[in-house]
Amino acid sequence: MKVINSRNVNDALLKGIDLFKDESNYRIQESRNGTTYEALEPVTTVYNKPWERVCLISKRDANPFFHYIESLWMLAGRNDLEPLTYFVKSMEDFSDDGEILWGAYGWRWKSYFNKDQLAMLIDMLKENPDDRRAVLQMWDAKEDLARACNKNIARKDVPCNTNIYFKIRDNKLNMTVCNRSNDMLWGAYGANSVHMSVLQEYMASSLGVEMGVYRQVSDSFHIYLNPVWDKVKDMSLDIYSYKDKKNPYDTYLNDQVLPLFTEPASLSWELERFFNIFPVDNWLYDDLDEVDWINPALKDIAVPMVRVYSAYKNGDFKHAYEKINDIKALDWRRACLDWIRKRDKTITNPAEKGEAHE
Repeated sequence: MKVINSRNVNDALLKGIDLFKDESNYRIQESRNGTTYEALEPVTTVYNKPWERVCLISKRDANPFFHYIESLWMLAGRNDLEPLTYFVKSMEDFSDDGEILWGAYGWRWKSYFNKDQLAMLIDMLKENPDDRRAVLQMWDAKEDLARACNKNIARKDVPCNTNIYFKIRDNKLNMTVCNRSNDMLWGAYGANSVHMSVLQEYMASSLGVEMGVYRQVSDSFHIYLNPVWDKVKDMSLDIYSYKDKKNPYDTYLNDQVLPLFTEPASLSWELERFFNIFPVDNWLYDDLDEVDWINPALKDIAVPMVRVYSAYKNGDFKHAYEKINDIKALDWRRACLDWIRKRDKTITNPAEKGEAHE
């Protein structure tokens, strides 16, 4: 078992790149999606500050709008495709019918097994904070194995993350996520570090405890040999680069992170209002102001974030830059600003288009 002990996702990404620079750590492995470098053993990533979840490494060029909104889509327990394709159209490639995602995590958390597992786990840990049976299940042995094995069944999407363990120790909620197959760039240090840490923060807030450590155990930890890997593979892990004083969360943000959930009991109806507004062609205007948003996750991040993205999609970069300042979370504001600037640059200089877009 290889362990990548990190402060946050930025730290983990550099250490992961370093792992795949050493040929003794991986094998060349073919997959249904192309050639990979696959770590020779399972990899556990330890995030000691999982609330520092935003990738601020410019070369990675992760889409912060998509990652954050998808994390809320999961907490809402949804499986409908439309809110995701608004941000990343290629998400429809993972759908069997063009309408839903079969492996949607939030749907599995809240309704797939005919139970709201999150509510049950919160009640369980409130009753007994020392409990060791707080297991959140995502993998369905009957249906998912059938889809994986039967070529006659549509099977584009089955869960990569299979189950999650929650444990309260020293008044902190620790979380261990088990993953059968983890692409380091798109999955582990792209989407997963956001989605799962947002879930952890919601659960901790609902339980009235602090966030603890987030561990991600990846059985097949790999990278695809594609343009995203080509952009980052030459980055060096300087032993001095990610000590606290030089970490992006210190350098840019003075270690300031906005709490997402101040009233978690109100989150369900807020998320229902938020996602039921899609499609969002007119979100630049008044629709979002009609709701009295409570949690900072919506009020101070999601709502202004979608306004910025809507302006970008309409080619109105001036409006996008103006609305970015409404994003109160400094980490997300910084990531959104960097992402928009790159897209603005590629439109101004079409010759650079291939460099900036994922």
